[in-house]
Amino acid sequence: MIVIDDKYISDEVVEKNFVCNLTACKGACCVAGDCGAPLEEAELPILKKIYPKIKPYLREAGIAEIEQTGFHTWDDEHGHVTPIVNGAICAYATIDDNGVVGCGIEKAYKDGVIDYKKPISCHLYPIRVTKYESFEAVNYDKWSICKPACKLGNQLQVPVYRFLEEAITRKYGAEFYAALDKIATGQHLEEEDI
Repeated sequence: MIVIDDKYISDEVVEKNFVCNLTACKGACCVAGDCGAPLEEAELPILKKIYPKIKPYLREAGIAEIEQTGFHTWDDEHGHVTPIVNGAICAYATIDDNGVVGCGIEKAYKDGVIDYKKPISCHLYPIRVTKYESFEAVNYDKWSICKPACKLGNQLQVPVYRFLEEAITRKYGAEFYAALDKIATGQHLEEEDI
């Protein structure tokens, strides 16, 4: 267990390897599961605000689901989540000509249409964050659909936290990531690092 401030980070975040392999998994994480992607409270008004700009990127079924159920729904285990279509695919998902599922929000971001990349829970995956009263648990989520990502991560020798540098920095800041990297690589931390 690694502790930085009030974040309790599973050792697997630095010990396991992971690199998304979309050609192998086809974006299954946007389709599988029993609910949509978890959302933070601060993301709810963002989804409403950006919807007119991202709508052209979305599939008809996704648009219909969002306009019927709202920009987010509620799950008893995860709280606010993205809506899903027919109990499966995220309403914000796209499907390319090769059958690879992607994120309409992220496509709009890459085109410079919006300045919000995608929900932080999606950006951080396979890390899942659970908030408790006095700390946050930062865990590696093992999911069988990600076997190709684990295999590629092992081939390339890329630890989970390195693969997710941008997302971890977005969530917790550059100082947090630098401290995590120092711990992971066995460097000595100075008090100002944490």
